[in-house]
Amino acid sequence: MQILNAEQTARALPYDRLVPAIARAAQQLADGGIKAPERMVVGMDGGGVLLCMPAIAADVSVTKLITVHGDNARHALPAIQGEVIVFDTATGRRLALLDGPTVTARRTAAVTLHGISLLAPARPASALLLGTGAQAAAHADALASFFGIKQFRIASRDPGHAAAFCARLSASLPQASVEAIAMEAVAEASQDVDLVIALTTATTPVVPEMLPARTMPIGVGAFKPEMAELPAQLLHARAVVVDHLAGAKHEAGDLLRAQLDWARVSDLASAARQDRSQCAAAPVLKTVGHAAWDLAAAQVAIGKDSLGA
Repeated sequence: MQILNAEQTARALPYDRLVPAIARAAQQLADGGIKAPERMVVGMDGGGVLLCMPAIAADVSVTKLITVHGDNARHALPAIQGEVIVFDTATGRRLALLDGPTVTARRTAAVTLHGISLLAPARPASALLLGTGAQAAAHADALASFFGIKQFRIASRDPGHAAAFCARLSASLPQASVEAIAMEAVAEASQDVDLVIALTTATTPVVPEMLPARTMPIGVGAFKPEMAELPAQLLHARAVVVDHLAGAKHEAGDLLRAQLDWARVSDLASAARQDRSQCAAAPVLKTVGHAAWDLAAAQVAIGKDSLGA
C-alpha cells in the first residue's frame, strides 16, 4: 500500500488531470456509477467533529475520515486532520493512504475549476478571493496553474491576514499582481474582476449583491445550514449551479436562507448538457463537497484515471 504525506499527495494530484476526473465523476454520480451516501457527521467531546465520507465505484473505492477541532491552535495542531483510504472495489485490498486535508483542498479547488470551465462566459484572467485560509491558498494555486490567472485581489476581515497571504502568494507567483483589500472595499473591488470566490465560514453574506454580468460569483466556504456567503438578491437574480444537489438541499445555507426554488437549481452534470450561450449573466456556482470528488482524486493519485493509466 502506498502511503503519501501531504506534499506527496499534492504532487499526485495535478490539476490538469484532477479537473477532468472531477467532470467524469460528476457524470458517473448522476448516472449511478458511483455510490456515495451523504457524509456522516458525529459530534465529539470537546466540540470536535468526525466526518466520514465513503464512495464506491466499479474499480476503486474510498473512505475519507476527517476530524475538525476548531481550538487546536492551542495544542499547536491543525484544526483539520485526516486521511483518505483507497481500496480495490473487487477485493477490498488497500491501495493507498492519502493526506485528507490535501485531498480536500485540491479536489475542492478542482470542482471550482470545473465549474468555471463550464459556466464562465470567458476564460478568466482575474479573481477576487474572500478569505485567507487553506482553501483560499489552494484556489489561488489552482487558478494560476489551470487558467494562468495572474491578477489577484485578496480580502479578509483581518488586514494582517490579508497582507501575509498576499506576501506568500507573491513569493510563490512572482509574476502575479497581488493586492490586499479590506472587506469594506469588496463591493468596489469586485466591479472589474472575472471571478469573485468566497472561501470563508461567514454566517452573513460577504459577496456583493450587485456584480457585473460577466463576473462569476462562487461560494465555497459555507457548508452548514447556518453559514452563508452569497446574498439572496444575487441568488434570485442569476441561474444557480451546485456541485451536488442532494447535499446542497440540506447544507447550502446561502440557498436555504434565500428560499430558492430548487427546480431552478442545476447540478454540474446537468449544467454540462445545457447551452448557456444566451445567458444574460454568469451563473452562481455553489459547492458543498461530496465523497465522489474524493474518489476522483484517489483515482488520479493512484493512476486509475483514464489520463493517468
